[in-house]
Amino acid sequence: MLLLLFSTDARSSQSQMGKFSNDVSMETRRRVTCVSSLQEKPRIACIVSVTGEVASYNVTSLICRIHEAKGSCDHRLLWPSARDQGNAMTTLLDLKSSVLRQVQRSQSLRSRREPPTPTPSSPLTHYPEPLSRRVSEESTEFFERVNGIMQKQDNMLRAAQAESQRGPCTVPPPQEHVDQAFIPERISRTELDLLYEEAVYTVVNRVGVAPPEHVKSNEELFAYLLMVFDMGEEEHEIILQKVQESKRASFSLRVSVLKAKNLMAKDANGYSDPYCMLGILEGQSPHDTEEKKERKFSFRKRKEKLEKRLSTKEALPARCIQVTEVKPETLNPVWDEHFVFEIDDVHNDLLHLDIWDHDDDVSVAEACKKLNEISGLRGMGRYFKQIAKSVRANGSASSTSEENADDFLGCINIPLNEMPVSGYDTWFKLEPRSSASKVQGECHLILKLFTSQRDTTLSKKDSNVSIHRKLLNQIVDYEHAHIKREPYNWTGQVSPPAWTVLTHHAVQTDLSPLQQAIIRWQCYSSHHRTQRVCYSLLLRLLRSIDAEWDAPTVRGDLERQLSDSFRLYTEHSLCLMKNMRQVFPCSSAAAITRYELMLRGIGYMQNMRAFKTVCPLRNELHLDITTAIKKGTAEWYESLITRYKPEAGSLEEQLKKLIQVVDAVCVDVQRAQNIYNKLFYSAVKVDFFSITYRQLEKLVADDVNVAMERVCGTLEQESSRLTQTMGETIFELFTSLKILKGFREFLPLKDAKMSCDRICKAVDSDKLEGVGLAKHSSSAVEVTLCFNQVREMWQQLSWPDSAGAFIFITRLTDNFCSEAVCYSEMMTRKIERSQLGRDHKSFTVQLCVALNSMEHVRVFLGHLPRDLDWCGVERAMEESCGAEGKEQVYKALNAQLYNMDLDLQREAKRLISVLTDKMMPELRRYIQHISLSPDSINNDEAVSPLMKYLQDTMTVLTDNLVKENLTTVLQSMWELLLRMILDAVTENRGVQIEFYNRFQYTVETLLQFFHANGEGLTVDDMKSGDFKALEEELKLNKCSSFELIEQYYLEKISHQKTLKHTRFGRISVKCYYDAPEQRLTVEILHAADILALDANGLSDPFVIVELCPHHLFPLAKSQRTQVKLKTLHPVFDELFYFHVSPEQYRHRFACLTFTVMDYDWLSTNDFAGEAVAPLSDFCWPGRPNASAQGKNVQPFILHLSRSKPSEKPIMRMLDARIGDREAQEFVRRLKEIEKSMENEE
Repeated sequence: MLLLLFSTDARSSQSQMGKFSNDVSMETRRRVTCVSSLQEKPRIACIVSVTGEVASYNVTSLICRIHEAKGSCDHRLLWPSARDQGNAMTTLLDLKSSVLRQVQRSQSLRSRREPPTPTPSSPLTHYPEPLSRRVSEESTEFFERVNGIMQKQDNMLRAAQAESQRGPCTVPPPQEHVDQAFIPERISRTELDLLYEEAVYTVVNRVGVAPPEHVKSNEELFAYLLMVFDMGEEEHEIILQKVQESKRASFSLRVSVLKAKNLMAKDANGYSDPYCMLGILEGQSPHDTEEKKERKFSFRKRKEKLEKRLSTKEALPARCIQVTEVKPETLNPVWDEHFVFEIDDVHNDLLHLDIWDHDDDVSVAEACKKLNEISGLRGMGRYFKQIAKSVRANGSASSTSEENADDFLGCINIPLNEMPVSGYDTWFKLEPRSSASKVQGECHLILKLFTSQRDTTLSKKDSNVSIHRKLLNQIVDYEHAHIKREPYNWTGQVSPPAWTVLTHHAVQTDLSPLQQAIIRWQCYSSHHRTQRVCYSLLLRLLRSIDAEWDAPTVRGDLERQLSDSFRLYTEHSLCLMKNMRQVFPCSSAAAITRYELMLRGIGYMQNMRAFKTVCPLRNELHLDITTAIKKGTAEWYESLITRYKPEAGSLEEQLKKLIQVVDAVCVDVQRAQNIYNKLFYSAVKVDFFSITYRQLEKLVADDVNVAMERVCGTLEQESSRLTQTMGETIFELFTSLKILKGFREFLPLKDAKMSCDRICKAVDSDKLEGVGLAKHSSSAVEVTLCFNQVREMWQQLSWPDSAGAFIFITRLTDNFCSEAVCYSEMMTRKIERSQLGRDHKSFTVQLCVALNSMEHVRVFLGHLPRDLDWCGVERAMEESCGAEGKEQVYKALNAQLYNMDLDLQREAKRLISVLTDKMMPELRRYIQHISLSPDSINNDEAVSPLMKYLQDTMTVLTDNLVKENLTTVLQSMWELLLRMILDAVTENRGVQIEFYNRFQYTVETLLQFFHANGEGLTVDDMKSGDFKALEEELKLNKCSSFELIEQYYLEKISHQKTLKHTRFGRISVKCYYDAPEQRLTVEILHAADILALDANGLSDPFVIVELCPHHLFPLAKSQRTQVKLKTLHPVFDELFYFHVSPEQYRHRFACLTFTVMDYDWLSTNDFAGEAVAPLSDFCWPGRPNASAQGKNVQPFILHLSRSKPSEKPIMRMLDARIGDREAQEFVRRLKEIEKSMENEE
C-alpha cells in the first residue's frame, strides 16, 4: 500500500481531496492512500482510497493505524500514542497475537480489492510495483522520492542475493589477530642448542626402512636443521661430534600378538588349542645367513633335528622367550598380548614366532617361567629340552608319550632391518618349518622399535612428550614462515626433511599415536593464535585425537596440557565469534569458508570424548557461544550508533540517521538469515538468526520508541506542523521497520520447539525395560507425550485460516521429525555404550526394547497428516493458489515425513548391526564347524549347533520385538548368514563335492527356519541378492571342470549377443556347413578398427580360429590367418575347414572362437580382441548356412571384446582345482591372454 503525506487546512481539505480523487481515478488498478495533516485544531488525517472513502484519525493514532493496516499486530514495532508515550514496545509475535492478526486483517480497509499476496521466502523478496507516472506535474518529484523509498526493499534484496552468491575464495580474508594478550612461548638459545642436539641424535640413530616420502641422506637432513634452528656450521660440527662420541641409542622391540585366523585343525574335534612362542634371534653374518637359507628356525624342533644344527649364533637366552596363553578349541584365536624385547643388534637380529597346538594338560607359560629362573642355557636344543622337562614335571606320567607332543601350526620370521620406520601393523602369513610341514593361516602382529635409552642432555631432564612438542613447534614456525602463497590457508603439510625428523623422533621416543595427536593439536592450535592456519587442519587434528582416544592413558601433565589447549582454543574462537562481523565478513568468500570450518571444529570439539573427559566443567559450550553472539551483536549495534549519531541534529536529521541505523540492521539480519545461521546451526546447533534478531529488534525498538516520543511531543505543541519532508521521513522509517518486522516470519515457534533437554533426561533415565505390557520403554512414552501436548495445543487453537496455517504446520512437522531423529540417535548411543560387560541375552533384550521405542515414535508421527489436518491445508491452498499450491503443500510436508522415516530406519539398522556384530563370532564358529566337519558326520549333526543357537536367539527376539522390528532383524540375520556362508564357500574352492552339498543342505535348512511356515520372512525376500550369488556359487562348485568350461562358453555366447559397437573393432566372417561331408567352412573376410597396439599407432593383426570347448573337439586344431602388417583394417579373405559331427554341434556351448592378435617378432604376441559364434547358428538342419546354397549367404559381423578372464567366478573356481589337469590347462591359456593385456597397459 502506498502512503502519500501532505499538509493543508480544514477549509480546503474537501477540494484537495476531490482533485486528488480525480487524478487517481485514472489508475483504477492501483490503490493509493493519501494522508492529510491539517494545521488547525483538531488536526486530522484523511485516508483516501480509490473509491473516495474518507476516515478521520488523530495523527499519532494514524501512524499506529498505518502500521496495523500493513498486517502487523506486533506491538514491539508499534509507535506509542500521545496519551501513553511512556509505553515501550512489547514482546514478539506469538501464536495468540497471530490469531488476532488474522481477525484484524479481515476487517482492514486494505482488504478490499487487494490481490492475494504470495508467501515470500524472505521479507526482501517482495517487488513493489512502480508508482504511476500519470499524475499532475506538480506531484512528479514527490512520486519519484516516494518511489525511491519503495525501491529500497528491492535494492536490499539484490545486494543480499549478490552477497550470498559468493565466488571463489581469491581475496584474502581480514586478519584474525584478536587475541592480543597471548604471548607465544619462546625458548632460550641454550635450550635451542639442546633441542638441536636432540634432533641430530635422532638423525644419527635412524633405523628402519624409510618410506619413499622420507629423506634418506643425513647431509640433507642436517642442512635442513641448520636453517630451522638458525645454526652455524661451526656450532653444528661441535654438536655433531658430541653426538657421535655419545653412547649409541639402545633399542627395544614392542610386539603385540593380537590374533590369528584360519589355523590348521590338529585335534579330533576339528579345532586346535593354539598358543604362540616368540623371541629374538641374534644377528647372523652374511655367510651364516646363506648357509641357513634353506632351513627354518623353530622353537620346538625335535631333539634329533636340533642336535644337527646347534650353534651359538642361534643361542637364545631364556629371558628372551615369551609365551602367550593357550586358547582352547578355536582356529581363530584372539590373544591381544603385548611383549617387549631388548635388542642387541637392530641391524641383524630378527623376531621369530611359532604357533603350536597345545596337547598337554600343563601350562606352557608356567614352564617358561620356571625356565627363566635357569641360567646358562646357550643352545636351542637344550632350551626345548628344559621346556619339556619343566612341563612334564607338572603333568601326568602318560604325558611324556610322543602322542601328547604339541603340534606345529606355523612360524613367522621377521628381520628387524626390514621393518618400516613406523613399524608393522599387519597380517603375516604363517610359514612351514620345512618342505614337509603343512600349515595355513595368518597372524596379526603389531611391531614397533623404540629407544629405551638416549644419551642426550635434554632427554635426561625432560619428558619425551615435552621434547617432541618443542621440536614440532620449532619446525612448524619455520615451515609456516616460508609459505609464500596463501599462508592463512596452510594445511600443516611440512617438507620431507621435517617429516623425516619428526617421524623418527616420535618412533624413537616411543610416543603412542594418541600422544602424537595431542602434541600436534597443542602445537598447531597454539601457533594458530599468532599465525593463522587453515581451520580444516585443526578439525583434522581433533578427529585424530578422537579416533585414538583412550582415557586411562592420558593422565598427569599430558591431561592438564590438553585441557589448557582446549580451553585456550575455545576462548580464542569465542573471541572471533564476538567480532565475526569484522573478522568473517560476508563480503569475503574466503572468510566465510574459514568461519564455517572454525564452527565445525568447535562443534566437533564439544562432542569429543577427550573434551568431555579433560574439560568436565565446560559441558555447555553452546551457552558460551550464545553469550559471545549476544555480546558481539550488542557491540556491533553500539558501533552503528556511534557511527551515525542518531541523537545529533534536528528532529528530521535524527530520524534520517535512525533510518540508516535500521537499514544497516536489516542488512545484518538478512546476512544472519541467509548465511550465518546456516553455518551456526549445522555446526554447533545454535540458532544464530533468532538470537541476533531478537536482540537487534529490541535495541531498534527502544531507539525508535525514544525517537517517536520526540516526534509526538513536538507535534503536540501549538505551533508545530507536520511538513511534507517530515512525513516522507516518517514513511521511510516505517518502510524500514516493516522490512525488519518481516524477518519475524523466520523465527521458530517457541511452543512447537521441543526441548532436547527433556528428551535427554528421558533417555538418561530410561532403564530399557518395557512399560507394562508394552514392549517399548519409558523414554518413548515421554517423547510421544511431549509431541501429543504440542499437537493438542495446536488443535485447541483451531486456526481460522487453513492457508495461513501452512507455515506453522510446516514448522511443527519439521520440529517433530528432527526431535524424533535426535531421540533415535540418543537411544543408539546409549545401547552402544551399554554393550560392554553385558551378557549376550540381557544386552539383546535391551536392544530389542530400544528398537521398539524408536518404532513407537515413528508410528506416532505417522499420524501427523490426520492430527494436523494436512488435507484441510491442501484444500485451502488449492482454493487460494490453485493446483500448484496444493502440490507445494503435499511435497513440503510429505518430504519431511519421508526423510524422517529414512533417518529412523538408518538408526534402526545401526542398532541391528550392533546386535549382528556381537553374534558374528558365534556364527562364524558354527559355520567353521560345518565347514570342518568330517564326511562321516551326517548333515543334521553338522548343522545342529548352528540351528540350536539360532533357535535360542529367535526365542529372545520373538518375545521382545514387535512384528515390524522382528522382520527387519531376521532379514539382517539372514543376510549376514548368507554372506558368511558365501565367504566360507569362496575360500574353499576346489575341494570335494560333499563340502558344497553340505552347505547346500545348510542353506535349505536356514531357508525353512527363517520362513517359519509363513510366520517369518517371505521366500521372495530371502531368495534375492546374496542368496542368488550363493546359489550360483554352490551350483558351479558342484560342477565338473568340463561343465564349468562349458558354462564359461555359454556366458561368452550370451555376452556376444549383447555387443553392438565396441572400441575394439569388428570382424567380418562367413560360415556354412556341408551336412553330408560334416564339414564346416569358415571364411575370414576382413576386420576393421582393430586396436592399435604398436608404437607407430598401428598393429600387425592376424586371426586364430578354433572350435571350443577343446574337450568337445579333441581332434580339432586351431588355425590362423596370415599376418597383415601395419594396418587397423586388415583384409584376409582366407578359408578354413573343420570336421563337425551332429553330436558335436547340437550342444548349446559348442562355438567358434575368433581371436585377433597383434604379431610381435621380438616378444610375445599381443591380444587385440575376441569374438564367439555358436555352431547352432549355421550347422542346424534348416539353417541357410547348412544348405547347398550356404556359400551364397551374406557374411555377418562379430564385434570384438577384451574382458579379463580372471574377473569371472568360473575362472577362479577352475584355478583353485590344482590337481585337475584340464582345468589348469584351460586357466593357463586364458592367463596368457590376460598377461598380454597387462603388458600393454
